[in-house]
Amino acid sequence: MIRPGHRRPGYAAALIHRLSGVALALFLPMHFVALGTALQGADRLESFLGLTHNLAVRTAEWGLVCALAVHMTLGLRVLAIEWLAHRERTAIVVSGCLATSFAVGLLFLLSA
Repeated sequence: MIRPGHRRPGYAAALIHRLSGVALALFLPMHFVALGTALQGADRLESFLGLTHNLAVRTAEWGLVCALAVHMTLGLRVLAIEWLAHRERTAIVVSGCLATSFAVGLLFLLSA
C-alpha cells in the first residue's frame, strides 16, 4: 500500500529527479569511452560514432536528453523552493517541468 505522503506531486518529483540523476550517472562511463576514442584519432572516433545510427542507440540518446531535461527542470524547481519566498503550486509546477522536459526530448527527435 502506498503511504498518503507518497501520493503527493512533490514526492513524485523528488523521485523522478533522483532517478534521472542515476540515469545520467550511468551514462558517464559511455561518455568517457567516446572521449577516449576521440583521443585515439579521427578514424577511431568515426567508427565509434557509426554505432549511433542504430535505432536502439538513438532511442537511448532520446532517453538521455529527456533525463537531462527532467533533471535540470526539477533541479531548478528545488532551487526555487529553497531560494524564493513564496510557496509553489506543486502539481502545476511539476507538470510544467515534466511537460517542458518532454518537449525538449521531442525537439531532439524532430531535429535528428
